[in-house]
Amino acid sequence: MVLVFVSGFFLIFGVDLMIGAYSLKDPFSFIMTFFAASFIILISLTLVITFLIKMIRVYRHINHQTNNNNNPS
Repeated sequence: MVLVFVSGFFLIFGVDLMIGAYSLKDPFSFIMTFFAASFIILISLTLVITFLIKMIRVYRHINHQTNNNNNPS
């Protein structure tokens, strides 16, 4: 759960960096900041999705085990 929050923080940081890139006057700095922010957002979204999928899979596995223990057939 902590990793989802850390990834969410970097997602927000990437969006803030992307917004800040538009206030730059130098075209080279804008391009570098824009692509850096895009990369941060891409990695953060990938990590959030991965951690959520893993958490759901573990929850389903634990839930399935408790249901099998309660109803032995």
